[in-house]
Amino acid sequence: MPTTEEPAGQEKSGIPDAARASRTSDDRRVDRGGIAVAAALLLACGVFVTFGVLDSDDEPPAERPATPTAEVTYEVLGEGAADISYRGAGGDRADVVTNVGLPWRKTVSIPLGASPIVNVTLGAKGGTADCTLAVRGKHIQRATATGAFGRTTCSGELPTPEASAVPEGNR
Repeated sequence: MPTTEEPAGQEKSGIPDAARASRTSDDRRVDRGGIAVAAALLLACGVFVTFGVLDSDDEPPAERPATPTAEVTYEVLGEGAADISYRGAGGDRADVVTNVGLPWRKTVSIPLGASPIVNVTLGAKGGTADCTLAVRGKHIQRATATGAFGRTTCSGELPTPEASAVPEGNR
């Protein structure tokens, strides 16, 4: 069987050795890039499993202990309409009702340590409106708004969760 030799610097495909070496080097870079991407994905999955995002077992995740709350009642008495903002059940944001007819009343559970507050703004027609604030049924504050665009605020303090854990006889 006759064998044919190719000139130095070329292989059977007709591509010079230098070009083949360059192509092989690029192919290796692509492979290294793929390995780097795979390693990053593996690391990300490990982080998700570690922090419980991807739960690998069949047990339900542990429930967080409930934050203790206090029942707060806001009340606005008067005639006509007013804009009212108050600390809502989440405890970290204000809920707003606009042009609401009076009288108005709302009871929410607010996390201990948050400060209950209600703001009342009368409209252009004015009038008189009283806000009241009660915590766990106990009256805390009352204030009055009068006149066109009159404003008033009622606020109070709730005990911290640690203070509420102490029995009332020991306070």
